[in-house]
Amino acid sequence: MEEKFKSGFVSIIGRTNVGKSTLINSLTGEKVAITANKSQTTRTAIRAIINRENSQIIFIDTPGIHKPKTKLGETMLETAYGAVTDVDVVLFMVDASRNEIPKGDKIILEKIKEAHKPTILIINKIDLIKRENLLKVIDMYRNEYDFKAVIPTSAIKSKEVNAILDEIEELLKPGPAYYDIDEYTDQTERQLVEETIREKALKLLDEEVPHGIYVETEKMQERTTSKGEQIYDVEATIYCLRNSHKGIIIGKGGQMLKRIGTYARQDLERMLGIKINLKIWVKVKEDWQEKESIVNKFKMK
Repeated sequence: MEEKFKSGFVSIIGRTNVGKSTLINSLTGEKVAITANKSQTTRTAIRAIINRENSQIIFIDTPGIHKPKTKLGETMLETAYGAVTDVDVVLFMVDASRNEIPKGDKIILEKIKEAHKPTILIINKIDLIKRENLLKVIDMYRNEYDFKAVIPTSAIKSKEVNAILDEIEELLKPGPAYYDIDEYTDQTERQLVEETIREKALKLLDEEVPHGIYVETEKMQERTTSKGEQIYDVEATIYCLRNSHKGIIIGKGGQMLKRIGTYARQDLERMLGIKINLKIWVKVKEDWQEKESIVNKFKMK
């Protein structure tokens, strides 16, 4: 009997910095979500697409669960919780190194219980604990909810990727392919530019600056050089909250901005498969995190 094609949407939810974006990049084998060892890296729900022989799985990487301090934070939290109710399967990612269930995880568990969605528990960072402690962590979470599967992991290996995808596929129902077979994300090229520049800023800048920035792509235009080469002219602006932050982002003699631009350009050329001429400006926009017109850009579509 021929196996029916399956499809569905899967959300990855967890506290800030638990490893969700790294997981989604490992599952797809592509750079879809930005990663940095700082909170609030993911601000919106990013879709990543995996095409298998008998299924298409669409992943939604959500913002980390945190206590909101601004209108932007409230929107991010709304996006994360919304991704639990509007999907077919939930991946709940937790940190193995905790001796008790953190408050943030308890809130997520309540949302999962309310949604009644089949849920797979991913226990990350198991390299930080002993085996006997891992068994305690598994029992601790299993006492709270009837998970369809529990998968411990550290750095995501190919064997673990296949195990996760196999478990998800088992839970999906027959359905059509929602995206073309060669697509791996529904992000536009403009969004990729903005998220890539922001990722480099997150990794290079001081702790207090990155969360006060957002990036807008002003121009993307393809042209042919005099040598017959195709090139993308890309112009983007980094907006920050204060003049003091602007100085830090630009750096002495413009060196920090140059580093951000260089690393972003290298990633974008690899992702888009074309030479990039990237120009970045820095401007101050005070209290942008409280402005509805800007914050709405980060709402789940």
